Amino acid sequence: MKARLLAVALLGPLACAAEPAGDTHHGQALFQQTCALCHGAQGGQGPNLAGVVGRKAGSAPNFGYTSALTASDLTWDGATLDRYLANPAALVPGTNMVVQVPAPADRRDLIAYLATLKAPAGPASRRPSVDPAASDAHDWRRQHPGAKYAISADHLPPPYNTSAPSNGPRVVAPPAGATLAVPAGFKVELFAKNLNGGRIVRVAPNGDIFIAETRANRIRVLRAPDGAAAPTEDTLFATGLDRPFGIAFYPAGPAPQWVYVANNNSVVRFPYRSGDLTARGPAETIVPRLSETTNGHSTRDLAFSPDGQRLFISVGSGSNVAENLPAKTPAEIEAWEKENALGAAWGSEAHRANVLVTSPDGRAPLKIFATGTRNPVSLALEPVNGALWTSANERDGLGDDLVPDYVTSLQEGAYYGWPWYYLGNHEDPRLKNLRPDLAGKATVPDVLIQAHSAALGITFYTAQTGASLFPAEYRGDLFVALHGSWNRNSRTGYCVIRVRLHDGKPTGEYEDFLTGFVADGRSVWGRPVGVAVAHDGALLVTEDGNGTLWRVSTVR
Repeated sequence: MKARLLAVALLGPLACAAEPAGDTHHGQALFQQTCALCHGAQGGQGPNLAGVVGRKAGSAPNFGYTSALTASDLTWDGATLDRYLANPAALVPGTNMVVQVPAPADRRDLIAYLATLKAPAGPASRRPSVDPAASDAHDWRRQHPGAKYAISADHLPPPYNTSAPSNGPRVVAPPAGATLAVPAGFKVELFAKNLNGGRIVRVAPNGDIFIAETRANRIRVLRAPDGAAAPTEDTLFATGLDRPFGIAFYPAGPAPQWVYVANNNSVVRFPYRSGDLTARGPAETIVPRLSETTNGHSTRDLAFSPDGQRLFISVGSGSNVAENLPAKTPAEIEAWEKENALGAAWGSEAHRANVLVTSPDGRAPLKIFATGTRNPVSLALEPVNGALWTSANERDGLGDDLVPDYVTSLQEGAYYGWPWYYLGNHEDPRLKNLRPDLAGKATVPDVLIQAHSAALGITFYTAQTGASLFPAEYRGDLFVALHGSWNRNSRTGYCVIRVRLHDGKPTGEYEDFLTGFVADGRSVWGRPVGVAVAHDGALLVTEDGNGTLWRVSTVR
């Protein structure tokens, strides 16, 4: 009753509707399902929402708000929150918030619950120092092309060895004189700008560049002659999508017939002929539903098996570490895993934190290919042996150096640990003794990346010809875009790394390739997301902080 009265007092006119305070219990459930991963008590990719009602937009401490939100001059009363949750981008163009709450009743209940969240008493907490310890080789100030790193699952620190701060960056315009660094023999140039949430980038067989503008719910196509410094054509291929991310062309070869797109909770395809700059027909739904929930991680990627008979789909978790997973008895777990797969989570996490597989037409039953990958953001096929690889964002909250992200080849039927274990037989202390049956059963990934770096897009360097062809030593290596840390005292990531492979097998090391997007300990001007190999052999890199596309080529 107190919660309802508080909601009435804070929400004003909105709270005086037919059900004045809304259902705070339902609102809390919606918050846990839809918002908690980014806006929980610890904060994260979004600010802590305690005390949000009555607060000026973009004013809470310890979060790097977009300039669009801080310049909006909004105050979060009930009516404003209702409009924002209905369509964030319509109220604040340029906001990074993409999750919509379309049902008015759900918005009412969610806002009523938000009104019960009180801001902490006393002065605002101070942002933790971003100055790294002298031994932190992963701090942004030590990044430079060629710097090498190797992390072993056998030598990890204990959980909670350091604090786990909410230390998200403030995205700024490129500072005067800002430059990016690449190895000797290469150059990096701005290729395109003004992308609206440009994320995954894929190159069609004819050389056209497809970009998922996730925030704007569309796919953009850029066309440029080999070696050009800027696109000559810029069109929208498809619009009206739902947070699109993954893009794939099918079948393989010079004349694909379809462009596949992974939405937040479905897979669609568009009829396509080489050279199309706009979709020649409406979207055909191939997989109408990937999971029963759509909260949390929204990135979905696509890849086809080398023989073209299977379609792989990555689906991230809805939470950090399945904090609200309902209990099951050993017998119930055994039955669940027989029906699904070893280590498959259930409840709101069913079909989440996995890589799924079906047929290219979507008619084969949707099954789990590999489990426990938390957020397998990007997929790619290794060119030597055809193995499926993924980049995965591991969990947060255990300290600066836990848990390392990774890139790995995926073994069919393998379990990679989430949520109960990580990187082999390391049990998450927050879920201690809940799944002793899984001890020793988690597969260790191939290449570990500094914790909280946020490994996103991946691509193997497969070019063999072209005016911008990289040296032969790069052929077959993997490039990975690191979006950058938020849950770490020392800022890391915000770069593109190279993972070396020999005959298709990783050495376990990685090295910096493209660096320089960090302005200072508080601010960044670029957040790499997608990587792709252009028709002429150049490397393309998207970043969604300022909406730009960069081109790395060899110096001739």
